[in-house]
Amino acid sequence: MQALRVSLVQGATRWHDAAANRAYYGALVRSLKGQSDLIVLPETFTSGFTNATLHQAESMQGESVAWLQALAQEVGCVVTGSMVIREGERCVNRLIWMRADGTFEAYDKRHLFRMAGEHERYAGGESRLVVELNGWRICPQVCYDLRFPVWLRNRYDEQAQRFDYDLLIVVANWPSARREPWRTLLRARAIENLAYVVGVNRVGIDGNDLHYAGDSAAIDYVGTPLIELGAQEQIVTVVLDPAALATHRTRFPAWRDSDDFILRL
Repeated sequence: MQALRVSLVQGATRWHDAAANRAYYGALVRSLKGQSDLIVLPETFTSGFTNATLHQAESMQGESVAWLQALAQEVGCVVTGSMVIREGERCVNRLIWMRADGTFEAYDKRHLFRMAGEHERYAGGESRLVVELNGWRICPQVCYDLRFPVWLRNRYDEQAQRFDYDLLIVVANWPSARREPWRTLLRARAIENLAYVVGVNRVGIDGNDLHYAGDSAAIDYVGTPLIELGAQEQIVTVVLDPAALATHRTRFPAWRDSDDFILRL
C-alpha cells in the first residue's frame, strides 16, 4: 500500500438533467487532473435521487456510462459515483467504479430507502463489492447502506492475512434533516471497522424540495475527521496514510474479539 489521494466532489446535482450534470461534474472532475488517484461523486449524480426511474434510467451502453469512461481516461484515475441504471425489466441504483484504462466494476445499492419508496421502484443488490487500488482494498457503498453495520462489517481473513477492506466509501443524497445521523454513522463505521471512511454527499435543493447540507467528510480509523466539507459546492483532496492505519490495527486489534457470523441475503 502507498499513500492514496482521494478527492471528494460535493456538487449541486441538476434535477433530471443528465446532460447538464455531465457538463457540470465533468468540469469539476477535470480540475483534478493529475492531482488524485480516486475521485468520488455523489449518489445518482446524473439525475438526483429520483423515483422517476422510467424516465431517468439509462442502460450500461448509454451516454452517461460512456461519458464516465472517457472522463476517467482523460483525468487518469478512478472516478466513481452512482447512476439510475435499467437492466431489462428492473432499475437499480448502481455505483460504477470506472478505472482510467476503461475497465470498471459495479455495485448495486443493497438497502433501498423505503421511506421514499425506493424499494418499490428499484431492485436491490445482492453482493458487496471490494476493489483494489494502489494496494488498498476499498468497499464502495451507496447512501442508506451506511445504516447497516452487519452489511458493512470488516472482517479479518487469517489465511489471506488481510482485512476485507481498508477504506469504506459512501456516496449519498442525504438530506439535511438527517444530517446528524449521516455525520455520526460515518464516524461509527470507521471506528468499528478499523478503516478509513469517505462519505460524499450533494448540496442544494432537489426537485422534491429537499435540502442537502453536504457534510461530506473523510474520517480516520478512530473516528477523527481529516476533512469536513460545508453546505456549498466544494472539491477537496485528502491523502490517506496506510502506515498510520497499519500501526493502529496492530496497536488496537479489536478485530480479534469480534463475533463470527454468516450473512444470509
